[in-house]
Amino acid sequence: FSDRGRMTSKTYQVKIPAVTEGSVIRLAGQGGGPSGSRDLLLKVRIEPHSRFHVDGYDLKTTLPLAPWEAAFGEKVSLPIPGGTLQVSVPSGSTSGQLLRLRGKGLRKSSSERGDLLVELRIAIPKKLSSEEQMLLEKWRSVATFNPRA
Repeated sequence: FSDRGRMTSKTYQVKIPAVTEGSVIRLAGQGGGPSGSRDLLLKVRIEPHSRFHVDGYDLKTTLPLAPWEAAFGEKVSLPIPGGTLQVSVPSGSTSGQLLRLRGKGLRKSSSERGDLLVELRIAIPKKLSSEEQMLLEKWRSVATFNPRA
């Protein structure tokens, strides 16, 4: 802050309400000027997270799946801010498929939250054991499915 040409600093305790990227929080009368007549405006910047992307009040993430979890449909654990969520993966799921988990995103108000959008990604191991190789070859020999049909 500049107070008549001098640089000063202050510390504030600020309760952050439900906000999104770019929101402005106004601290009335804290911006300096004659008798603190100006407001201090704080612009919210949400720091990037390694697993989640913020889109308004929604959160976006990816969920890696084993091929059998996608094929059979299973409940799998998804780490989320503040804990873990059990996600029901529908049988026959494909990579790129989006699941919308309503009300699991950022808080909009005391009773409303954004959504959590989960992109499913089927993961394939880089190396297969001999038994896994044999089972995949057996599957290939009996499969009628053609993903390009």
